[in-house]
Amino acid sequence: MPDAPSKAIILAAGLGSRLRPLTETRPKPLIEVHGRPILHNALGNLAALGVSETTIVVGYRKDDITASCGDAYGSMKITYVDSSEFERTGSAYSLWLARDTLMNGDIFLLEGDVIFESSALSRLLDHEGDVAAIDIFDEMMTGSAVILSEDGYVREFRLNQSSADLSTEPLYKTINLFRFGKYTLKEHLVPRLDALFAAGGSKAYVEQVLACLIADGELRIKGALCDDLRWFEIDSTADLRVAERIFRSQRSGLSGTSNRGAATSNKV
Repeated sequence: MPDAPSKAIILAAGLGSRLRPLTETRPKPLIEVHGRPILHNALGNLAALGVSETTIVVGYRKDDITASCGDAYGSMKITYVDSSEFERTGSAYSLWLARDTLMNGDIFLLEGDVIFESSALSRLLDHEGDVAAIDIFDEMMTGSAVILSEDGYVREFRLNQSSADLSTEPLYKTINLFRFGKYTLKEHLVPRLDALFAAGGSKAYVEQVLACLIADGELRIKGALCDDLRWFEIDSTADLRVAERIFRSQRSGLSGTSNRGAATSNKV
């Protein structure tokens, strides 16, 4: 098993407009599931795995996030990158703003609206190289998905998927938890982000960038199946109710293995 990265990036700059009115007074990553903010769940899971520093990319109501999370979670240092253009840019731009961290070794990359049990991060360490956490795509899911090759690597990213796209070819939902190695980051991901924004592609999503890298043969990413773990991507008030139900059995810790959680994200 490879060592856990010492650094992580959490993308937490978005408006969370589909969670209004809850997000009128707080950013989406601070929405609570059984009294615990989504973002605190992620920080706790990273710290428990030994991550020494996490960079949070903030935008909407950034002061709320910095006040809530502070400069450390236990012994794990927290730093911030400000995405002042969050209303006009996509998640790839937020990631590009954190390029100093991207250039400094292996990382975990998380979206700030996913609640998950700690075992999901450990699952990313079951394989060498670059890894994406995935789940079996079912009829209740929407959003980004992948097709795997016979040896379990991502062959293709597909955006805006739904039950109508289910066919004889197995489809897997991306959980938006990744591990990337320093070579991929320095030699492929950061240069691709640099070129994208030099060409004016500020509205792109991270999944679109990864899809291009895979299509061009510059990224080989293993799919880590998490169909036995609990997780949920919270984009709406309906999603929040489902997340509360999924994690009802362990309200205090939001950790441990139980029934899987199917995401219903409408992201790309």
